[in-house]
Amino acid sequence: MSDKKLSQQPEKNPNDPKGNESSFNIRGLLFIGIAFAIIFTAFSVKSSTKGEPTTWPVFVQLLQDGQIIKDDKPLELVRTQDSSEEILIANKKGNEENGNSSPAVKIEVPVNIDFQKEELIKLLKDNDLQYSPKFVSTAFSSFFIAILPIILILLILYFFFRQQMKMAGRGAMSFGKSKAKMLNMDTKKVTFKDVAGVTEAKEEVSELVDFLKDPKKFQRLGGQIPKGVLMIGAPGTGKTLLARAIAGEADVPFFSISGSDFVEMFVGVGASRVRDMFEQGKKHAPCLIFIDEIDAVGRHRGHGLGGGHDEREQTLNALLVEMDGFETQEGVIIIAATNRPDVLDPALLRPGRFDRQVTVGLPDVRGRHAILEVHAKKVKMSEGVDLEVIARGTPGYSGAELANVINEAALMAARKGLKAITLSELEEARDKVRWGKERRSLALSQKEKENTAYHEAGHAILNELLEYTDPLHKVTIIPRGPALGVTMFLPEEDKYTQRKFEMLDHLVVAMGGRVAEEIVFGDVTNGAGGDIKMATDIARKMVCQWGMSDDLGMVEYGDHQEHTFLARDMTASRSYSEDTAQKIDNEVKRLIDTAYNKARELLLSHREELDLIASALLEFETLDANHIKDIMKDGEMGNPPPSPIPPDFDNDTEKSPKKDAGNPIDGGVNPGDFAPVGA
Repeated sequence: MSDKKLSQQPEKNPNDPKGNESSFNIRGLLFIGIAFAIIFTAFSVKSSTKGEPTTWPVFVQLLQDGQIIKDDKPLELVRTQDSSEEILIANKKGNEENGNSSPAVKIEVPVNIDFQKEELIKLLKDNDLQYSPKFVSTAFSSFFIAILPIILILLILYFFFRQQMKMAGRGAMSFGKSKAKMLNMDTKKVTFKDVAGVTEAKEEVSELVDFLKDPKKFQRLGGQIPKGVLMIGAPGTGKTLLARAIAGEADVPFFSISGSDFVEMFVGVGASRVRDMFEQGKKHAPCLIFIDEIDAVGRHRGHGLGGGHDEREQTLNALLVEMDGFETQEGVIIIAATNRPDVLDPALLRPGRFDRQVTVGLPDVRGRHAILEVHAKKVKMSEGVDLEVIARGTPGYSGAELANVINEAALMAARKGLKAITLSELEEARDKVRWGKERRSLALSQKEKENTAYHEAGHAILNELLEYTDPLHKVTIIPRGPALGVTMFLPEEDKYTQRKFEMLDHLVVAMGGRVAEEIVFGDVTNGAGGDIKMATDIARKMVCQWGMSDDLGMVEYGDHQEHTFLARDMTASRSYSEDTAQKIDNEVKRLIDTAYNKARELLLSHREELDLIASALLEFETLDANHIKDIMKDGEMGNPPPSPIPPDFDNDTEKSPKKDAGNPIDGGVNPGDFAPVGA
C-alpha cells in the first residue's frame, strides 16, 4: 500500500449510502416528461369540425338571404362524443369588398334533431339542401381513452421495478447484494475523545488510523498493517463505540454490517453477500469494514447438530477465502466485534485473517471516572458533584451501565423539577441500574415485612462481624427489582482475585438470612432461594475450578466455560469418575453446612442486635452502613434516618401480587451482590 494508492480514492457521492454510482434516474425522469407532454398535446389538439358558432334564427336568415353556399355536397349533421346535441355544419359566403370576395366561412349551428327534425327537413328542402348525419370524436377524447391505460400500466411497472432496484439487497432482484452501509461522514462524528476507560484497546486500534494516514512510517521497517482486528469483550464495554470512533478518525471509506445480515432463508445468499461486500471494499480501497456480532456467521465448523451442509458454514468459508485466499488484495481491513470468542472457528482467528485480538474489558475506577465525565458533559450537573464517589461505588459496571446511570439520574432530576443533577440522584440511579427500581407500591403484609426485616438483618450483622467481607453499603426492606429486600455491599477498591478466606466468609453471609428466619420464627421461607443458589455456585467453583478443597486438591474437575456451546457440550464427556463426583458433592455440602453452622452460632450470640436492626428496618425501611454500626456498637442510632413517607397510590389500581411457590421471590440478596468480580 503506497501514498499514491491512498491518494487515488474514488470520489464518493454523499447521497449514496453504499458508495455506488448515483441513484438519480435521468431516463425515468425523461420518460415521465414525454408522457406528460403527450397528454398536454392531446388537450391542445382542436377538432377539425370546429367553426364559427351561429344560432338557429341567424342560420334561417342566412338561408333566406342566399348566404349559404349550395353545392353537390350535403350539409353535415355532426354529433360529437363529448356533446349531447347535434351541430349542423355549413359554409357561408364571404364578404365582398371593392370587388374582392373573401373565402367561405364554416359555421356551426346547434340543433336538436329530436324536436327540430321536421322543421330542419322542410327548411333544407325549400332551399334545395340536404344533410348527412355524421358521428365524430374529438382528438383529445379518442387519444386519451386509447393511451391512458397504457400510460398507467407503464408507470406502475416502472415505479415497481425502480423501488425493487433501490432496496439494495432487500428486494426480490438483489438477494445476493451486500447490506454493508457506508458511513456518512456528514453525520455527527464519534472520535477517540468520546471513548474512555479502554486506553489499551484504543491505542491498539488507533494504529490502524495512523497507518492509513501515514503508511510509510510503518512500511519503512517492512511492517504490515493487520488485515483484521477482532474486538472481544463483555456486552456494554464499548466495542461498537470504538469502531465508530475509528470511522470518525480515519479519512477512508468505512462500511458497517452485522453478522446476521449475511445468512437468510435462501441457500447461497450469505456467500454471495460476502463476495459482494469485499468487491465494494476493493473498489474503495483502502477502506475499513466493520462486522458487528461476527459470531452469528463465524461459529465453529463441524459442531452443527444433525450433520449435513450448513448454510452458515458456506458463508464462513467464503469469508475465510476473501480475507486470506489466492486473490488476496491489500487495502481492505476487517474490524469485527463479538462477546462470544469461544464459539468462533479457529481458522478465522489465525494470523493472516484476524492478526490482532483486542480485549475490551470492564473499566477500572479511573476508567469509570473518565466514562462518567464523558457522559456528564451531555447533561447539566450541579456544582460540587464529585463523580469520583460514583466511580468508586460502581465496581463491575460496564460503560453502557455507567451511561445509563447518568441518563437515569437526569430523568429523576427532571421528574423532581430540579434545575441540575445532584449526588443524590446519581446514587439512586446507580442502585436502580444494578438492583432495580424501588417498588414502594407493593402491598406486603406486616408478617412478610417482619420476615424480610430479620432476613436482611441476618445478612447485615454477619457482614459486620466477619473479617474478610466487603464493606456494607445499605440495607433496605423496600422491594427492589425481583427481591423483597436487599443488602448491598460495595468493595473499597476494584478486585480481580478472590482469596479463600473471602470466599468462606461470603458463604457465611449468604446463609445469614435463612439462619435468622429459623432462629426467630422457627420456620423458613422460600426467600433464601437466591442465597442458596449463589452459595452453591461459589462452593462448587471452589472445589472444581479454584483448587480450594484440601481433600480434592488442585485439580480441575470438568471443562468449565463461562458460556455454553450446545453442540459442543452435548458431545463432551465428563472427565472424572462417579466416585470423584460423589466426593465433589460431599465437599460442596460440607462447605455450605460449615458456613450455615457458623452463621447460626454468630447470630445466636448477637440475638439482641438482630432484634434491634430488624425493628429499625421495620420503622425506617432503609438503613445505611453507619446506622448498622451504631446499633452494633451502642445499641441505638446516633443520627437516625428520616421516617419514610408512605406512597400515594390508588388502592383500586395497585393490588398486591400473589407469591408463586414455583418461582420464589428472593427476599434476601440478589445473586450478583456477593458474586466475586471476575469469577
